[in-house]
Amino acid sequence: MAVETNGESALRRIGAEAFDLILLDVMLPRKDGFEVCRDLRRSGSKIPVIMLTGKNPGSGEVLGLGDRRGRLRDQALQPPGAPRPDQSRSAPLRRRRSAIHMFGDCEVDFGRCELRRAGKPVELTALEFKLLSAFVRSGGKVLSRDQLLDLVWGHGTFVTDRVVDNHVVTLRKKIEPDPSAPRYIVSVRA
Repeated sequence: MAVETNGESALRRIGAEAFDLILLDVMLPRKDGFEVCRDLRRSGSKIPVIMLTGKNPGSGEVLGLGDRRGRLRDQALQPPGAPRPDQSRSAPLRRRRSAIHMFGDCEVDFGRCELRRAGKPVELTALEFKLLSAFVRSGGKVLSRDQLLDLVWGHGTFVTDRVVDNHVVTLRKKIEPDPSAPRYIVSVRA
């Protein structure tokens, strides 16, 4: 058993030693748990990962992770004492198919936390992927800035509206054919 206190050192250690299972906190400094897991999967690692989070794993705020074929499905767990509406979420690792969502020439692979556009990978930060995930999983419903703050940054996080707007603009540049005339992420003025 080994313990690391930040994502960068965790990746170095995982690359240098053999592990049967990785227990990974989502809120690691330097590189968060989503980035660590994404880097592991991109490197071809098939080590099962259990994500530890204070958020409800069924809320859409925690993304499932797995290999390209969905053979491994990494699990998200809440720490002891956290409220859980569904105790079955902490069951042992399950093997399922990856969830893939397509729109336009974009393909979002929730199992690998990846976006491909016209078949080519698009580099997204963990925050950009969480933002894209919130939009995709909303099923076309309008999301307010406050809802996006809760879904992407976490309840109780204090950032300005401009931070949300700037991340939306950056994401549009990566997924829209013409970011100045968006088709997929459209702002609705109230």
